[in-house]
Amino acid sequence: MQKKAEPGNTQDLDAIIIGAGFAGLGMLWRLREELGMSAQVFEAGDDVGGTWYWNRYPGARCDSESYIYCLTFSKELLQDWNWSGKYPEQPEILSYINHIADRFDLRRNIQFNTRVASARFIEETNRWEVETDQGDRVTAQYLITGVGCISTSNIPEIKGRETFEGESYHTGAWPHEEVDFTGKRVGIIGTGSSGIQAIPVIAAQADSLTVFQRTPQYTIPARHGTVNRKFLEEEVKPNYEAILDKARRSKGGAPVEFSERLAVEATAEERKEAYEAGWAEGGHKFLWGSFKDIGTDRRANDTAAEFIRSKIRETVKDPETAEKLLPTDHPLGSKRALIDTDYFETYNRDNVELVDIRHSPIQEITPEGIRTEDDEHKFDMIVFATGFDAMTGTFLKMDIRGRDNLSLKEKWAEGPKTYLGLQVSGFPNMFMITGPGSPSVLSNMTISIEQHQDYIRDFIDYMRNNDVETAEADLDAESAWVDHVNKVAEPTMYMLADSWYLGANIPGKPRIFMPYAGGVGTYREKCNEIADNGYEGFILSGEVAEKVT
Repeated sequence: MQKKAEPGNTQDLDAIIIGAGFAGLGMLWRLREELGMSAQVFEAGDDVGGTWYWNRYPGARCDSESYIYCLTFSKELLQDWNWSGKYPEQPEILSYINHIADRFDLRRNIQFNTRVASARFIEETNRWEVETDQGDRVTAQYLITGVGCISTSNIPEIKGRETFEGESYHTGAWPHEEVDFTGKRVGIIGTGSSGIQAIPVIAAQADSLTVFQRTPQYTIPARHGTVNRKFLEEEVKPNYEAILDKARRSKGGAPVEFSERLAVEATAEERKEAYEAGWAEGGHKFLWGSFKDIGTDRRANDTAAEFIRSKIRETVKDPETAEKLLPTDHPLGSKRALIDTDYFETYNRDNVELVDIRHSPIQEITPEGIRTEDDEHKFDMIVFATGFDAMTGTFLKMDIRGRDNLSLKEKWAEGPKTYLGLQVSGFPNMFMITGPGSPSVLSNMTISIEQHQDYIRDFIDYMRNNDVETAEADLDAESAWVDHVNKVAEPTMYMLADSWYLGANIPGKPRIFMPYAGGVGTYREKCNEIADNGYEGFILSGEVAEKVT
């Protein structure tokens, strides 16, 4: 580990990186090994891993296939590492990240158990001054955030939450030691991605499990099984470069062929055949492999949604429970696309109960459990699978201030505003890896992360070679990009649901569509065009930056 700065002393570096997940580790390697820069990573946890360090809940698993959910800066690493499953589980992903940290000697530039409390741009020196909760004071020319898009847990303000006398956990801040559900009466609030993964696992162990559901979900069986070793050894590894190139140019960051068929032009029999094939294959192929217009035409979307509802009715034996599980108030794909393992089958277990909190809202948490409008439930344990303050939450927990002492919280008071999801006007030399306004959460995250890492590396290299001291987003370019992001999202299903993509899960959070829905490949082309034009839309040092108010 890099030597810790003494409290009260100031350490001067080329770059400060926040976060030691995939984003921070890959960025550190690029700056240190490819540009020869001095860099310090600050990480709140006591080890590497980022999302996969904190999210240790039962059943936690990635929903991108393992062979493409990886860092690709080392050809040797791509060939050497072998995944055990189609969709990697949290323990294996964390082992992979630890392997990267060890193999490339990254820990010596990481300070663990340290949160960035404040970051301030000093205009007299054109440097960032960072202070941590451990008393560190560090300055650097570049501030790079690798804080993750879904890393700040959200627990709703439920009356009496602090009075509960049993055990309680949030899926996004799970204990490192094993949680034993044996013989326990467990309540779980939330049926988003983490809830859907955790529920079948907890149900298999607990004496009883009560699920408190606000929003029924469309979810597709993962069919993860195990990886076909022959496929990996004979098709993937010899062709990794071509596979990665295809993924980087794709819509979602995966090397797949999207169907060109239109559901509205197909017969009912053709649609059923396509949906059955996608359901049998499992995973996201149900969406991209069936019909092109599912994501943009509500008529087409309704045919796919009804197919999933028919599968829920077919799977869940109790008709009343099945009806509660049917998603009807939002289109398929308007919220995060979900894949599961035995989720709907779990409701056939005698020890599982479903409570629809839209019809029987939670009134309060009591010392013994949860009281709804209709009943009182006693629990030994409550699990909050209530999601995250996505994309902006972690940024706003830090006191980040740019020119004229403007805080990022003030700048984003009406919603996050960025240029390309990379920079914010008025905050020179602050680069965000997969920030708001980039494809990020609508893609295979590692593909989007590495595109930003490469772009930031090349941008900094350009600055150093051309004696450019600062770079920041132009205010007009930033405004145009925010408008473009929302214009691209407007015709999609994303705008037809109250989702965390819009910040709808956080009371008082401004409603603005945060990720870029135009696709990974299109976004990459736009970024490259901007770079080829001398980083058009960025103000480079020597030019007068427009004041941000």
